[in-house]
Amino acid sequence: MELRQLNYVIQIANEKNFSRAADKLHIAQPSLSQQLSKLEQELGVLLFRRTTNSVELTQAGQVFVEKSQGILDAVEQLKQEMDDMAQMRRGRLVVGTLPITGSHVLPLVLPVFGEKYPQIEVVLVEETTAKLEQLTASGGTDLSLLSLPLIDSSLSWEPYLEEEICVAVPAQHPLASRKEPIEISELKDEPFIGLKRGQGFRQITVELCEASGFTPQIVFESSNIETVQSLVAGGMGIALVPQMLTRSKGADFAPTYLTLTSKPTRTLVVASRKGRYLSKAAQAFIETLNQTISHYR
Repeated sequence: MELRQLNYVIQIANEKNFSRAADKLHIAQPSLSQQLSKLEQELGVLLFRRTTNSVELTQAGQVFVEKSQGILDAVEQLKQEMDDMAQMRRGRLVVGTLPITGSHVLPLVLPVFGEKYPQIEVVLVEETTAKLEQLTASGGTDLSLLSLPLIDSSLSWEPYLEEEICVAVPAQHPLASRKEPIEISELKDEPFIGLKRGQGFRQITVELCEASGFTPQIVFESSNIETVQSLVAGGMGIALVPQMLTRSKGADFAPTYLTLTSKPTRTLVVASRKGRYLSKAAQAFIETLNQTISHYR
């Protein structure tokens, strides 16, 4: 059994297709099929059920993928630790990020990090909260920028920013002229525009409303907070929005923002797997993140 074969199996499992997996691995499809057959013969079990239209993991395949991810991650950590001990001048850092964070936090951080550490290659992985937690726990990312609460108990985290949450309403909405803060309970009969399930801020919105005695009526969903705000500005409903993401007054298609009496906040964190070795590149990124964001708090 070879390490590359572990990677082959993981890639086939991710793509559920031999042709796409071979493309990602930059090898010919017949070679990939041969390597898999060779491995299955060596193990004495089938790792995949092959049909005309799909490739699915067997029970043995599921165990194999889970263990292989741990093995490959351990090998990568060992490489990083040895690189650091040898004070090598190259490095690679895989950073997971939510689309929201990626578009607002990373443009502040990455230029600073790139200037200080030009030898470090940063690879970005944009996914939903649920997927990023899974990737972080399995070693698919070195660290990830997420928001609390985190579901996976195998992750450790440290906060880097706490920001207030406000309400976005259409400019013509009856509440738009209110000068004083409003109660969340006043929004119980309003149509909400929300992020899709699996995104952390969607859960925050639901929990804040439920804590005030109602479940938000989400009439439209989007995977993009900018689309959410545009729909609000267009009069389709209201939304809770993190302060960092509000649009400046006078901007095209900007809703009106209102303060909540309870002044709820969300906490942004940098997360990694508990016990995982953090390379010097990862430590430098976290340090740069905290230093850069401190100027915007």
